[in-house]
Amino acid sequence: MNQLIDAAKSVSPGEVLTEIVKAIPEECKENMIIIGSLAVGYHFFIEDENMAVRTKDADCLLSPRIEAVHVGESITEKLFASDWSLSKIGKWTKPGDENTPTELLPAVRLNPPGNPDWFIELLTVPESPSDRERKLVPLKTSRGYFALPSFGFLSLTNYKPIKTELGIYIARPEMMALANMLEHLEIKPDTMSGLIQGRTIKRSNKDLGRVLAIAYLSTGQDVDSLETWPDIWQKALQDRFPEDWQKLARDSGSGLRRLLLSEPDLNEAYHTCRYGLLALRPPALEQLRISGERLLLDAVEPLEKC
Repeated sequence: MNQLIDAAKSVSPGEVLTEIVKAIPEECKENMIIIGSLAVGYHFFIEDENMAVRTKDADCLLSPRIEAVHVGESITEKLFASDWSLSKIGKWTKPGDENTPTELLPAVRLNPPGNPDWFIELLTVPESPSDRERKLVPLKTSRGYFALPSFGFLSLTNYKPIKTELGIYIARPEMMALANMLEHLEIKPDTMSGLIQGRTIKRSNKDLGRVLAIAYLSTGQDVDSLETWPDIWQKALQDRFPEDWQKLARDSGSGLRRLLLSEPDLNEAYHTCRYGLLALRPPALEQLRISGERLLLDAVEPLEKC
């Protein structure tokens, strides 16, 4: 299992997105949003041909939920027909059958032809605003049964996504940051399934580390950029979680504050940035800490007062 994380390679976000766009059915582009490290990398690094991110997967969010299964089946069949192959990394390397319990079905993880450096992974949005736990939706294909995973706050990442010149959408960095913050309102003990550059890392620290990386990259591009985040955050919460958006807003910074107050946890988060999203130009630990403090001051605290 450790190879699942240590298998991360440096890849060009532009090249990966171009390959995905060429491979998926044209009619599915409107229903796919790239999220995660590749979306962040494409947003911030697209003007720099020499920049890359260390990642193993291209997370592709399918929405709306009502169309996700049909779209997921179409994309998977097209990729199989184009010689994309099942990823050999990790535990789930074989499809299930009609008797496999849904919770044991593998996600769709496919490598492009002749390239084991990264794989595409398909996900979807939760069924309702109250659906906050990880869920799986069965996906039937000619090769067997798979599943589309959904997570509680993924619906924030498809709020007003950015359409690229490639004709495919990427999630807004600030919305990915908010989704990760809400997913980790405390530092949980659960660790990643494998090592990250030789270290065991708490999942909360990895995901909150991405929040810090996004803030660092955003202020590097525009020093005042974080001041624009509270407005879109509030509108997104009101739209996606109308019943309890104010509570979510008030709680939004609790995990991030805990991270910044704990040296061991912050060090883990920094490690994931140094060997992940910010690998080619890693900041100093203190720079990442300052980015987190700036994020709290300019964006989180105004949201909490809504």
